[in-house]
Amino acid sequence: MMSRSLRAPRLATFASALAGLGLSLAAQAAPPVQTVAGMPAVVNPANMYTEARAGNFSPAVKGALERIYVPNLRSDTVSVIDPATYKVIDTLPVGRSPQHVVPAWDLQTLWVTNNAEGRSDGSLTPIDPKTGKAGKAIEVDDPYNMYFTPDGKEAIVVAEAHARLDFRDAHTMQLHNSLDAPQCKGINHADFSIDGHYAIFTCEFGGKLVKIDMVKRKVLGYLDLDAKGMPQDIRVSPDGKVFYVADMMADGVFMVDGDSFTKIGFVKTGIGTHGLYPSRDGSKLYVANRGSNHVHGERRGNKKGVNKGSVSVIDFATRQVVANWPIPGGGSPDMGNVSADGKTLWLSGRYDDLVYAFDTATGAVRKIKVGAEPHGLAVWPQPGRYSLGHTGIMR
Repeated sequence: MMSRSLRAPRLATFASALAGLGLSLAAQAAPPVQTVAGMPAVVNPANMYTEARAGNFSPAVKGALERIYVPNLRSDTVSVIDPATYKVIDTLPVGRSPQHVVPAWDLQTLWVTNNAEGRSDGSLTPIDPKTGKAGKAIEVDDPYNMYFTPDGKEAIVVAEAHARLDFRDAHTMQLHNSLDAPQCKGINHADFSIDGHYAIFTCEFGGKLVKIDMVKRKVLGYLDLDAKGMPQDIRVSPDGKVFYVADMMADGVFMVDGDSFTKIGFVKTGIGTHGLYPSRDGSKLYVANRGSNHVHGERRGNKKGVNKGSVSVIDFATRQVVANWPIPGGGSPDMGNVSADGKTLWLSGRYDDLVYAFDTATGAVRKIKVGAEPHGLAVWPQPGRYSLGHTGIMR
């Protein structure tokens, strides 16, 4: 029998090797996740973001240009930033009122969701990430945001004004069927369970969430967060147990048990809590506090018109804020994502016509001037095997 003194070094060596792959002994001991048909396997049940760790690129993004794509809501354009120089190098004309730039499930296309703000001329503009150029737009109804089914076969166009999800072919965008969520006023952002069986969407103008069965395509129920709340972005914890929900009126993040669909806690962050992005190692959650609610022309928490925006950092293990990064001179950080190496958090400055680049080690920020009212910017390429949509929910 091997002695304890010999087993310990070998165990340590094995654990070290697993750590180098972004894994852990606990993850190896955890039971496998039974995913829905067609969904790629969950490699690490303790951290579903393992495959989106720094530098872990899919062969599918080979040849993609390193760029930041910024949809400018009031300019009907996308500003293209070179992250190496922090300069705008191109401006792409797109459809009316572009809201988000969404990486496709297969990582081959970036889709600009031009929702025309309730008008009839909504569209999706494809961008080729290998050339950085836009293609011909496809007309669709009210595409405020877009996600993809876990098997990658269909796009889920979020028709916010109609409280509806439109399931379309992931490539042609031909409509297959629709799902109404009538009690979800302002349906807009979502994340998926670790096994892909359900998704939870936020209802911005109803202060609640809606849970969707992704297999049977039906509404499972609604959860009231706060009657006066305005839930925005939503992101699931690395182990898939807790959904974090940014609430712009509550100035913080609600925690929801996804399986039981119940509130289990709240973390105060900053004024106008809006966007949520996990760090590349899955240990932290970056929270964009927009500095105001800016609803129907009104701003809250400002002095002399200055947005008191900031970024808070939540530790997933402790569920506590461990850092806060104010923007010198004020700002309005909204939506974006983390760079491929995990060193920079890119966020749009919604009401300052800027893009912010935060150093994730220090919180120091650089600013880049873009078009009018930038919104859901995409960082590309990103690590990961596939995208579930929004500005890059990578798994």
